[in-house]
Amino acid sequence: MPPFTVLHVCMGNICRSPMAERLLVLAVRERLGRLGVDPSRSDELLHCHSAGTGGWHAGEEMNPPAARQVISRGGAVDGFAARKLRSDLIDAADLVLTATADQHEYVVALRPDAAARTFVLGEFGRLLGAVDAAALPAVEATPEAVYARGTALVAAADAARQGASPLPTDDLDDPWGRGDQCFSRVADEIEETVHPLAVALLS
Repeated sequence: MPPFTVLHVCMGNICRSPMAERLLVLAVRERLGRLGVDPSRSDELLHCHSAGTGGWHAGEEMNPPAARQVISRGGAVDGFAARKLRSDLIDAADLVLTATADQHEYVVALRPDAAARTFVLGEFGRLLGAVDAAALPAVEATPEAVYARGTALVAAADAARQGASPLPTDDLDDPWGRGDQCFSRVADEIEETVHPLAVALLS
């Protein structure tokens, strides 16, 4: 049921997955603006959130270097609090994007029936290029239309991978404890998937 729900997963939920969460929201808002639609409507079209496979940072804010990347790119970090991944979060997601193949395996072990809608972030970005956007349901800035197009996009990406495993290069490096340059590179890699995803949903 709408809105289309994307769950981002990493290890501690203070670096990679919150950056992916907030950068996808930003990409969708920017896309809506280009279409002449009020960007504040993004929340009714897309529910984007995140969690970590470990709960040791639960309740914490985004790691400061990660927050700097989101803010510097025009996104917002307010209201974020880290949390541990739970089965019900997976069950409610239409698309689960993990930072690494290890986390992909963790999600699928927890909820095997989520395998067809769970991808490593970089893997999903690769597969988007193999999807025939013209075969997807029509674009319209309504919760129902974005949900229909999003779920069809996920099914098409799953078909495109043909059961193949993610590539090592699909993983996002863990920037925890490293400098701003590393965080910037990881944020760039996240944008390489979330920007095309926003375009695929809304154009």
